[in-house]
Amino acid sequence: MTTATQFPCLPTVLPPRAPATRSHRTSEFLVRPAHEGDGTTLAALSSPFAHTGALRERPLSLYLSRASEFLVAQAPDGTIEACVGLNEHPAAGVLYNFCVAAHRQRSGIGARLLHAAFARARSRSLPTLFTATTGSGQLFLRHGFVLACPSLAPAAWTQSLDPGRNARILARSLRMANGQLPGPVPPP
Repeated sequence: MTTATQFPCLPTVLPPRAPATRSHRTSEFLVRPAHEGDGTTLAALSSPFAHTGALRERPLSLYLSRASEFLVAQAPDGTIEACVGLNEHPAAGVLYNFCVAAHRQRSGIGARLLHAAFARARSRSLPTLFTATTGSGQLFLRHGFVLACPSLAPAAWTQSLDPGRNARILARSLRMANGQLPGPVPPP
């Protein structure tokens, strides 16, 4: 389970991507660890995605108690525009609750946030990242994730997934061919 080639599923072929519209340069956004005071904002940012079914519904108490698991993208005016959680399991990490405010989607903010999550996972010596998606998963697939069989993912996490959502499990190895964890990945 140390290289992407060991995941038994094949990557999905992606359609061409339309050009992004950007109102702020992505370099103007600060990607940082969330802090305890961000819990309410994380819940508010995630709420529209939970209402559409794109994210699982989570109680405010989860965002308050697990804020330290999140990375956020903060606009120059201080507004948090995107977030992702990284939960650590033995031998793997799980990305969850990944969302980008609707007016910031396709701006590059999600890719920057994902690269920051890769760096955080590497700094914690996590060789593999998993995530679950009910959508296309295009951002994940563009950044090296492939379809993976649920049996390869952390059992506690897969057992917590709602089978009614029919989520696909994706995985990405963070190891190089020689088994070492590479240095930080530069943002796109």
